Amino acid sequence: MENDTLHMTMLFDFFGDLLTEKQREYFDLYHNEDHSLSEIAEKAGITRQGVYDIITRAEKTLTETEQKTGVVQKWLDTQAELQKAEAIAQKILRLTSGKGETAEMAQKLAHILSDIRD
Repeated sequence: MENDTLHMTMLFDFFGDLLTEKQREYFDLYHNEDHSLSEIAEKAGITRQGVYDIITRAEKTLTETEQKTGVVQKWLDTQAELQKAEAIAQKILRLTSGKGETAEMAQKLAHILSDIRD
């Protein structure tokens, strides 16, 4: 379940602007602020089922957008490749004992890759 919430939160970060204001608010309260459906319903003055329906529609919009675009998966793949490249640069740095021009270039490369991932 936690992995699903993490995935949904990531989709929200990428595509949240596609949701209505109410969908964004309820989604955020539910997924990011850990409010229960009942808590959100009480605060909003609607039924628990109404809150559930709004959040479910928001999740469907986010999921369908990712299925059509693949943006989040591409971003995750890129992050993984950057991490691999950074590890290679760090290995080159260790193999050169941190000395010489190659070590300097590996260090710079590792920093650049780290900055890109952040």
